[in-house]
Amino acid sequence: TGVVPFVALLLLQRRPVAGRALLVTGSGCPGHSLCRSNVQEQTRRQVALLNATAQDLFSHYLKCQGEPFNSESEKLCNPSSIFFPAFRVNRTSERKEVMVAMYKLFAFLNASLGNITRDQEELNPTAKDLLDRLHNTTKTTRGLISNLTCLLCKNYNIFQVDVSYGESSKSKNIFKKKQQGCQVLRKYVQVIAQAAHVLLPHLSPP
Repeated sequence: TGVVPFVALLLLQRRPVAGRALLVTGSGCPGHSLCRSNVQEQTRRQVALLNATAQDLFSHYLKCQGEPFNSESEKLCNPSSIFFPAFRVNRTSERKEVMVAMYKLFAFLNASLGNITRDQEELNPTAKDLLDRLHNTTKTTRGLISNLTCLLCKNYNIFQVDVSYGESSKSKNIFKKKQQGCQVLRKYVQVIAQAAHVLLPHLSPP
């Protein structure tokens, strides 16, 4: 546990490790003046894109893992046993609360995608369609994190957030690596739909 600024968090998110930083507010928000004029619309589009492509990513992942994942996905990909950031906001929540919850969610997802991509590059190096989808999702997620950082700093002067990065799969065996990726992506499909439902009204033009 420790206080880590946003700039460091954005670097940490590239590493599939567990980490935590404290939520504080203050006068040291870095780079909020660099927000693009269309940052809110861009954020809305990124969330919508992630929601629209999540199921396709999960389906391609399953297809590339082979048996028993193809025939027993309901059992093997059940995400109930894995950690995933709690998402307790809804459409009536304060906009600030929603933005912080979103940042936590996508910071976790970014680290998890790093885990999954590394494992799939090792286990399925010729699965170009899957790897392309993982890389594209990661790229969109990192852009979204950058925009959320900007919005939190600019609108609420928040520049540090309590973030959990989940469990690395690096030392696990092949089956466990495949299963962890399967569980995370299954949960992602569920949560991104909820996140889009909650966030998009907060980002819609007045």
